[in-house]
Amino acid sequence: MRTQMVISKWPLCSLIALTAMSWLWSSCMVPRVAGCDGFDELFQPNWAPEHFKCEGDQTKLTLDSSSGCGFGSRKTYLFGLTSVQIKLVQGDSAGTVTAFYMSSDGPNHDELDFEFLGNQSGEPYLVQTNVYVNGTGDREQRHSLWFDPTSDFHTYSLFWNRHYIMFLVDKTSIRVFTNVEESHGVPYPKNQPMRVRGSVWNADDWATQGGRVKTNWSHSPFISSFRSFDIDACELSLETDDIVTKCGQLGQYWWDKPSFDELGRHRSRQLKWVRKKHLVYNYCEDKLRFSELPKECVD
Repeated sequence: MRTQMVISKWPLCSLIALTAMSWLWSSCMVPRVAGCDGFDELFQPNWAPEHFKCEGDQTKLTLDSSSGCGFGSRKTYLFGLTSVQIKLVQGDSAGTVTAFYMSSDGPNHDELDFEFLGNQSGEPYLVQTNVYVNGTGDREQRHSLWFDPTSDFHTYSLFWNRHYIMFLVDKTSIRVFTNVEESHGVPYPKNQPMRVRGSVWNADDWATQGGRVKTNWSHSPFISSFRSFDIDACELSLETDDIVTKCGQLGQYWWDKPSFDELGRHRSRQLKWVRKKHLVYNYCEDKLRFSELPKECVD
């Protein structure tokens, strides 16, 4: 099922684009964007609704000394692709975190995170990604970005199928978490449908320079702007739907096609470039933190 601010059908040439692994930048795929009143069709605030503001096609999330705010999708999804465009907090954003992520409900939840860590003016933003399975995370990577994410909107995407999870920035793969459950015994998120979520909140105990730089509330309110939400995923309710019947049949959806079983050369080259130029921290290389590296980190 494909859901957008305004529902749009894919033209036939998109099938060619998908096969060629160019599903995010094909000229065939031109989503239409509605005003942010369409936000209500897909999402609902789950805390501090008074901190949301609609301006044109943008939904603005505000953090001040009283509260941050967050939203979640009305429906839950298992496998697929979700994207959003975000313009991050400008100026001194130290201590703040803007998040775009997917998460299931409950303490033993699965979760896929983009967390944008605020900075002091003039210093680069960092994006932290993480993967939780059955309530366990500790799989952080941090990257710098090759642009100023506060000056304009950029697209952040999560792709998820049975084989791997891919984090993308402006169509560039920055991280892949591969399913090695059979070979390494590492649990993989495949049974819990997730909501698409976003938030802005205060995390000055860790977000900027390990918590050494605190939030300067004289610079609030801190505002991150969201727009162009796009959800192309299997809509699933555990209360009423059977996973295998609804989302689990091989070949049922485009992300199950053989061309998406592996990354391919183009994605592999992107990852190599990002790792060389922009990877700041990788939990798989942190031997001080882990006396024994996690199983997925060992080839």
